[in-house]
Amino acid sequence: MKRVLVTGGAGFIGSHLVDRLLSDGFQVTVLDNFSTGRPQNLAHLKSNPNLKFYQADVADFEKILPYFKGQDWVLHLAALAAVVPSMERPLDYYRANVTGTVSVLEASRCCGVKRFVYAASASCYGLAEQFPTPESAPIQPQHPYAWSKYAGESAVMHWNQIYGLPAVSLRFFNVYGPRASTSGIYGAVFGVFLAQKLAGKPFTVVGDGRQTRDFAFVSDVVDAMVMAAASDLNKEIMNVGSGETCSVKRLVELLGGDIVYIPKRPGEPDCSFADTSRIHRQLGWKPKVSFEKGVGIMLQNIDSWRDAPVWDESSIAEATKDWFKYLGQERPAAGTRVR
Repeated sequence: MKRVLVTGGAGFIGSHLVDRLLSDGFQVTVLDNFSTGRPQNLAHLKSNPNLKFYQADVADFEKILPYFKGQDWVLHLAALAAVVPSMERPLDYYRANVTGTVSVLEASRCCGVKRFVYAASASCYGLAEQFPTPESAPIQPQHPYAWSKYAGESAVMHWNQIYGLPAVSLRFFNVYGPRASTSGIYGAVFGVFLAQKLAGKPFTVVGDGRQTRDFAFVSDVVDAMVMAAASDLNKEIMNVGSGETCSVKRLVELLGGDIVYIPKRPGEPDCSFADTSRIHRQLGWKPKVSFEKGVGIMLQNIDSWRDAPVWDESSIAEATKDWFKYLGQERPAAGTRVR
């Protein structure tokens, strides 16, 4: 029986990955410090004898090293996400996403891990100009979150080159599904919209709503990670997306509700659209869940957002003022400490 270690396994994508690995008969070890993950995401697995959970910070190399002994695969998802928080706390993002990744890589190398799969981010493309966007597109991160995830990917490829650690990096586009974040306004638009729908509030649509996103359902993303781990691919970087686009207006139509339009935020792309030809060619992977089906599943699970904060036009304006400050023309004054 293969042994798999999942970092960030109590998070949104990580917990779905743990579900899949256990159902496939793997022994699974999860590391998570609950900075973004939630205990309830794994609560239904508490009695599973093939699951071991340890609360640990992946940047603490000495603490996590023993957990890597005897592991066949390491699937690394632990990270801090979201844009504006990364601009407010760049050192935290560096520690979690860069130091944390290097720590996990070195622990994997020291313990002879056979396969390493990294959850990268398509945010590294920044304001892409080529659609669908291939892996060869220019790297132009627009904020510390995007840069830190790309720096982590660079470390993965370096450990592969220098130390021979078999590794694959998957650049996720807009992942959605049950257990997605229920707090904050900087993550997937679904969380904001579902909370607004439950509260009977209008949907706050940025700009004119014609901007498009490549929404990938979480089970398809999990399939890609498992297939990459089970393959013989090495030093490959591949996009993971639906290979299609959907406008925010179309999402609102499927959810059903009124709209309030709010100003477009600087530095936010008008389109995200993955070129998935490489992963299809290399792994035979392709998404199975249509956007319409995925939205239906989200609506079936809408009660998960019952306790989520409900954002309206004024509260979003207040919360996003730093977005305009950092990604617009204004910069922190000289001598101002950015945590």
